Amino acid sequence: MNRIQAKISRLSDNHRLEEFLKKIQPPIQATESTHPVVFFNASTRLEQMSLNAGFSLITACSMIQDGYPVILLACHSGMTRCLLGTNPEHPKAKPPCKGCIEQSKRMYPENMTSWIDLQLDQEFEKSLKDKTLGELLKVQFSGLPLGEIVLPSLRWILRRQNLKDDEHTRSIYRDYLRSARSIAISFSELVEKKDPRAVVVFNGQFFPEATIKRIARNKSIPVFSHEVALQPLSAFFTDGEATAYPIHIPKDFQLNREQDRRLDDVLEKRFQGKFSMAGIQFWSGMQPIGEDFWKQAGFFDQIVTIFTNVIFDTSQSHANVLYEDMFAWLEDILTLIHDTPRTFFVIRAHPDETRPGKESRESVSDWVARKGVDRLSNVLYVGPDESLSSYQLIQKSKFVMVYNSTIGLEASILGAVVLCGGKARFTQVESVFFPESRSEYKQMACEFLAAKKLMAPGIHQLNARKFLYFQLFRTSLPFSEFLQETDYWKGYVKLKDFPLEALRAENSVTMRVIQEGILKGAPFLIPDEWTSFRSQVVLSGNSAD
Repeated sequence: MNRIQAKISRLSDNHRLEEFLKKIQPPIQATESTHPVVFFNASTRLEQMSLNAGFSLITACSMIQDGYPVILLACHSGMTRCLLGTNPEHPKAKPPCKGCIEQSKRMYPENMTSWIDLQLDQEFEKSLKDKTLGELLKVQFSGLPLGEIVLPSLRWILRRQNLKDDEHTRSIYRDYLRSARSIAISFSELVEKKDPRAVVVFNGQFFPEATIKRIARNKSIPVFSHEVALQPLSAFFTDGEATAYPIHIPKDFQLNREQDRRLDDVLEKRFQGKFSMAGIQFWSGMQPIGEDFWKQAGFFDQIVTIFTNVIFDTSQSHANVLYEDMFAWLEDILTLIHDTPRTFFVIRAHPDETRPGKESRESVSDWVARKGVDRLSNVLYVGPDESLSSYQLIQKSKFVMVYNSTIGLEASILGAVVLCGGKARFTQVESVFFPESRSEYKQMACEFLAAKKLMAPGIHQLNARKFLYFQLFRTSLPFSEFLQETDYWKGYVKLKDFPLEALRAENSVTMRVIQEGILKGAPFLIPDEWTSFRSQVVLSGNSAD
């Protein structure tokens, strides 16, 4: 990357943003009125506009253009440690507050912004001192279980599920707890003063947004969260948990011929490895299975493929229902591997496990090496950097085992038998085998391994196609008329040139859907008759996979 050109590009993008926001002026009555919609997304960007920050800003501007009062809540060094401002290797390093605040001032017009300032208390500080990791987990403040609220963020920043009870971990935990308390005080004051009609947050799992979400729900204020959806430059909005992707499909919904074709066009690209996540492309292409694989597999009676996940991802808090975590699931699978030596097991690590800047510190690769799994004669381990075709593996397997990866849904679409160990977004419909307990899971796995032949119920493939269609074409709300990728910074966006009138709900299907969802409780679904007019799409992955 040419650093000078990249810096110039960032300055140009920010200048365009500032000029655009000068035109956004709320009606006079809206600036003084109560019952605003509050927007907050402190965990998605620092010194440039991320995709989720763009979703939030465009939605807020749309509501302003339609005359609704809005408050853009922003951090003004209100945390001793924020999520993106944490260096896990050097937890005492100061976060980049100056640059972040400057960016907030570019993005948020002064007359619509409320700032979170730091709120510290000596008694609270004393209460955190000398606490163990387990004791920090139980910390509360004004009825809020701050220790539990903060935990997913701690796991995410340290890139591990099982935390170490050392000073390094406790130091970050204490910072997040005092920061969550500071946010709780500021937001509670805002609620008392302005009585919001709704709150919109990014993700809802990271502690700044999770704290606000918990307070709002305790006060019966509707809360909506958003995440990156499965289409480029598209968002998923929900009144539930965005990272769980709740989707409600009518029981009588059936795909017609045109919808089937549209879905197949997307799947064809996906099966070639042509997909990305928030601007990040995982594979340059899927490599076909080679002769060496078939030679090794030829010594066995059957093939079973196992697809893992990224252990620290925020989706795991939803997934861990049958098992305490993915590694407990893998331990049961290891027992099966030892007990069925005539089965060839292929363990496929998730590509996000080694993504630069987000490398897992509790990885499947480490687990495989520690347990000696890669030395077992009936196991092939496929690392996260290897581009061996997952879809070809699915087609050659007797059945596949997944935790909560989206590839389980795709395997069902391919007609495979899928045994799911974690609660996934697609287990809300009958699309895979998802037992009710750990013991039932192990029993079912043994039965599948012993069976002479397996066939997936037809309803699995049918429901999987319906579910993916809804994810792609009904719940993926396109922002492509307002946002575009930056020239140099992957995962970040800049504004397109568009007239302010384009933000009005009457002129934008996306804005109408979101506004009606927030203000009227309507479902966040693109009308199906509109999907045929959308541009060519490329299925993208998600870090929750």
